[in-house]
Amino acid sequence: MTADPFDAVRATGWQVDVLDLAGVTDKAAFMDRCARALRLPEWFGRNWDALADCLGDPDWGPADPGRLLVVRRWQGYAAARPDEWETAREVLDEAAGSGDHGTLAVVLALGASV
Repeated sequence: MTADPFDAVRATGWQVDVLDLAGVTDKAAFMDRCARALRLPEWFGRNWDALADCLGDPDWGPADPGRLLVVRRWQGYAAARPDEWETAREVLDEAAGSGDHGTLAVVLALGASV
């Protein structure tokens, strides 16, 4: 059995969440995948503003010392809906960073094995 590639990150106290977008081809599916994979709160409204709010919410978003959000298999969504993907990337980019409640790091995985 191979080790989880994020075990070393978890060992430092960081939380790791993986958002797998395989099969996602529209905004509704993207929002549903975010809600499930990231265990977003019930009030998540499945729109860009609500996603930004959740990612910045101290009860979910940045964690102490940090939360790593790995987005994988995003290429199909990016190809199917380039404008939506651009907005998704902007929301993720704006959410990433450090603040009073910890750090949120967002990475886009380029390989299919992560």
